Amino acid sequence: MRSAAEQMVELRRGAQEILLEADLARKLGRGKPLVVKAGFDPTAPDLHLGHTVLINKMRQFQVLGHDVVFLIGDFTGMIGDPTGKNATRPRLTPEEVAANAKTYQTQIFKILDPDRTRIDFNSRWMNELGAGGLIRLASQYTVARILERDDFSKRYKGGQPIAIHEFLYPLVQGYDSVALKADVELGGTDQKFNLLVGRTLQETAGQEPQVVLTMPLLEGLDGVQKMSKSLGNYIGIADAPDDMFGKLMSISDTLMWRYFELLSFRPLTDIATLKAAMTAGRNPRDIKFELGVELVDRFHGNGVGVRARDEFVARFSEGAVPTEVPERVIEIDPAGAKIGSVLKEAQLAASASAANRLIDQGGVRVNGERLGSRELTLPPGGPYLLQVGKRGFAAVTLIAKTPI
Repeated sequence: MRSAAEQMVELRRGAQEILLEADLARKLGRGKPLVVKAGFDPTAPDLHLGHTVLINKMRQFQVLGHDVVFLIGDFTGMIGDPTGKNATRPRLTPEEVAANAKTYQTQIFKILDPDRTRIDFNSRWMNELGAGGLIRLASQYTVARILERDDFSKRYKGGQPIAIHEFLYPLVQGYDSVALKADVELGGTDQKFNLLVGRTLQETAGQEPQVVLTMPLLEGLDGVQKMSKSLGNYIGIADAPDDMFGKLMSISDTLMWRYFELLSFRPLTDIATLKAAMTAGRNPRDIKFELGVELVDRFHGNGVGVRARDEFVARFSEGAVPTEVPERVIEIDPAGAKIGSVLKEAQLAASASAANRLIDQGGVRVNGERLGSRELTLPPGGPYLLQVGKRGFAAVTLIAKTPI
């Protein structure tokens, strides 16, 4: 096992915060494998690249010789995670939780080493704890401290309802760390409060408190909001290879480096070399190709990324299409948007009516196909290659507007 100092250098990569670094260095210095926990509520059947930020960090711990617990929150999933919510989150049924949990298990081993991964379910100990045990657990934390959580505080001050069962969520998540005797817990920055509850409950139980390592929330295709299925700005790890590659090509050149740091397994020195190459004049599109090939290969097998790249080049970069096409990200209704409106928002037509006239004249192509009807509705997704006349091009990604 590598020295504690060497491991610390690796583990700081991409991390937002480590609480406390001295504790982690001390634990690593013992030369024994640590128990590293990360919890996932099975709220949807498929994982996206935003979820893999944590899973990649788990893999990093595995490579360094530690044991990870991929904890499926089948019990907490039936409570509903209130983190960041301004309203009570709908509870999942046991059937929904079980179905979603099953799909998770088939997806995570595209990243994690099965031999060093323990999959567990927090219902295993929470069902045994029973009502009496849950009451004893609740006695270890005060309402005042729970209300220090930002989202709870805002909802309370704003007169928005908070159900009692929502207060149990951070306590149950914290108790998971007690049950697992976790040395380290990983989570997104929005989970910091819950992760720290785990430290407190471990101390109360007479355990050495876990180290909390938070990872940033990965921005989605729009480069602003965190990646989310509900926002339509996500890249699913089960997406078809061409779709995954195309979505990755739609991210901005600036966001590309964020994806390299948090999603790529390349050493930081390699990424620094790529940055220097772009500064020296290398086309950022070609660097983005490398990211796309790596990620498609990871989730679909070696060689698939190159084929997806070649297909992308054939569709978007050969023939009359310029090598550099302006990229646009446009918010639309989840049900889709009429092509005339999309052309206007993509700055390819002065108005929707002008776009419709161009369509009627046969001057508009979508993904290389001449458009014959102005009634086309494009769903969220993309990128769509839009062409107006001989010189007007845009690669457009459509994302669903957030419900109000």
